[in-house]
Amino acid sequence: MTAPAVEPAIRARQRLPPPPIGGVIGLYSRDTERRTRSARRGPACRRETDMQRLGTSGLAVLLAVGLVIGLVAGTTDAQQKNVLVAKKVAAAPALDGSLDAAWNAAPPLTVKAMGGKNLPGGATEITTRALYTADTVYFHVQYKDATQSIRRAPWVKQADGSWQKLRDPNDKGGDNNLYYEDKFAMIWNISSPAFEAKGCMSACHTGEGKPFGNKYTPGAGERLDMWHFKGVRTGPIGQVDDQYVDNTRYDPATAKEAGRKSDPKTGGGYVDNATDDKKAPKFALKGNRPAPPYWIVDAEKEPFDDSKYKAGDEVPSILVSPFTGDRGDLAAATAWKDGVRTVVISRKLVTDSEFDVQFGDLRKPYAFGAAVFDNAQVRHAFTPGVLKMVFE
Repeated sequence: MTAPAVEPAIRARQRLPPPPIGGVIGLYSRDTERRTRSARRGPACRRETDMQRLGTSGLAVLLAVGLVIGLVAGTTDAQQKNVLVAKKVAAAPALDGSLDAAWNAAPPLTVKAMGGKNLPGGATEITTRALYTADTVYFHVQYKDATQSIRRAPWVKQADGSWQKLRDPNDKGGDNNLYYEDKFAMIWNISSPAFEAKGCMSACHTGEGKPFGNKYTPGAGERLDMWHFKGVRTGPIGQVDDQYVDNTRYDPATAKEAGRKSDPKTGGGYVDNATDDKKAPKFALKGNRPAPPYWIVDAEKEPFDDSKYKAGDEVPSILVSPFTGDRGDLAAATAWKDGVRTVVISRKLVTDSEFDVQFGDLRKPYAFGAAVFDNAQVRHAFTPGVLKMVFE
């Protein structure tokens, strides 16, 4: 894949390392030895030796120049591989997941995400394209995921007539990797210097009372904008959960999510489908039919009628409706086909939320990272280092 050109605003001045000390000494010693031999052999031989030395020096210069070019090209190429170039378009591209002419004209950025649960070797490659209009930015994301995971902890009717949710037996708390959903996340820097240097790793902290650690920024006032697409809870209603990360430390009593928080909302969202005693579903799909799908659109829910189900039938455990307010800023479309997940995300370049990254300056780069959750509640694959987006 040809890497996109890097904008001048993010080009780094290349500084080449000095040659190895041993190499300099070796060249100096050989040159001294040649001079000694030339002095012993007389003027004629010296002229021949001088010509040989000139040839050798010329070759050395050519090799050195080649080395410099190679190092600069290699470093520039490495930088380009971490840069997503957003191209301007006059109108919105296709938002159904297809790659139309506009998307195909956008240079793709492919990066490896690693360290995730359920993915082969814990890794997958994410290919992202970006476009923008006068007021909106669009992202087309694809990655390999062998399975479409939508069976998120459904209710199952038991042989004795009771209801139980499907659970991961290895889940020690907030760590379901068996009956969950596919998710994708992008995290953008708002005001964290540490993120500019280290990317997502600046906000990820292992241990601390949880199987997969916590998220929070290093200092007071530092925030990250987290775009959290959830295949069951937000995908069906065409949204990404707009969240953020601040510097709140984990506390089992007062801050179970540590620095991970959600933007304010005025309505909508997702809630558990359960009776007050949490022993059975409270609502059903239209006609009280069993799942799939594994979500119930709130506007279409019906009162649950236990008599309509036999042992082994499943009922969705989640009710979904569109977010309104700040938390509903991100629109999305998704598709899964032949082992490839596609997510298309769009948002206004500038919002009025203090919890959002603002793409108001099209001349500067924007640091971000990405994560893939393969049927995993928290154990995601992540992109190491810092990715940047620039507007062309």
